[in-house]
Amino acid sequence: MKSDRLLAILLLLQTRGRVPAGELAERLEVSARTVYRDIESLSAAGVPVYAERGRHGGIALLPGFRTDVTGLTTDEARALFILATQGAHTALGLDDALGSALRKVMAALPAPHRPAAELASRRILVDPDRWRGGPRPTVDLGVLHTAVFTDRRLRIRYRHSGETRLRTYTVDPYGLVAKAGTWYLVADRRGGPRLFRADRVASATVTDAPVRRREGVELAGVWELLRRRVEERPAGVRVTARIRRDRLDLAVRLLGGALTGAPPAADDVPGGAGKGDGPDASDDAWATVQLTYPVLGAVRQLLQFGDSVEVLAPPEARQVMAEGATAVTRLYAADGTGP
Repeated sequence: MKSDRLLAILLLLQTRGRVPAGELAERLEVSARTVYRDIESLSAAGVPVYAERGRHGGIALLPGFRTDVTGLTTDEARALFILATQGAHTALGLDDALGSALRKVMAALPAPHRPAAELASRRILVDPDRWRGGPRPTVDLGVLHTAVFTDRRLRIRYRHSGETRLRTYTVDPYGLVAKAGTWYLVADRRGGPRLFRADRVASATVTDAPVRRREGVELAGVWELLRRRVEERPAGVRVTARIRRDRLDLAVRLLGGALTGAPPAADDVPGGAGKGDGPDASDDAWATVQLTYPVLGAVRQLLQFGDSVEVLAPPEARQVMAEGATAVTRLYAADGTGP
């Protein structure tokens, strides 16, 4: 397009100074006559460009002329250099490309914007991973990436959560999504939207068949639908528990998404089961929290806090905790070291 060519000529002249018309024509893959017509268009638009003939001639801008051809404001330039952790780029094999792109953007920025952009990259870092999230499995996105960008169907062997056996699916990918450090493949299976965690894909093969996406449907729309499905699932098992305040900060970090509300300023559950039985029965020493688990047995997560956590309700959850504590006691008593 002519507009792209005019912008390319302007960038070259700003970075190179005087450039022979033949070199411009070669770089832009057009004739020298086309280059001269483009120069006339730039001049008519108010750009002070001129041509010098002779052995050392060429096309150049008047000395001192600079223009912000990027159109970026200071805030926009700063935003480009506030980057998330490079994990996403590493997974896609784009670390080198990212560094190269940022160098090019920095070179094209107007001089007044460069200090702000450089400072932003040194002062702001976004890390999407949770504290104590544990090591993440290595994910090879190469085959998934290839299927997405070549518009081919994908055959995967996949392990669902809570299962040990692998299932085989043929899917039509829309794209890849990184959420909180976890990669997902968004695809249709048999015409319906599905979500697959990339770290549960045991193997993947790009087929020769072209992808069969639903007409007019894009990645962003499918992701929004699937995201809402996950967030609007039935509540599961609601659990009320109290936690010693000196362990509250640690509990909030470790319990993560199980917490369904902020801890109150004081224990406000009167007459809770077992209340007053512990070594420190002061209400001020405890905080009440609400948690939600997908299944009742998952409440055993709270056993890691020992006697610093007490489940108050429902009774079924208290029973699960009691059985879990008894099983741990028997385990250690079996070798003679327990009580």
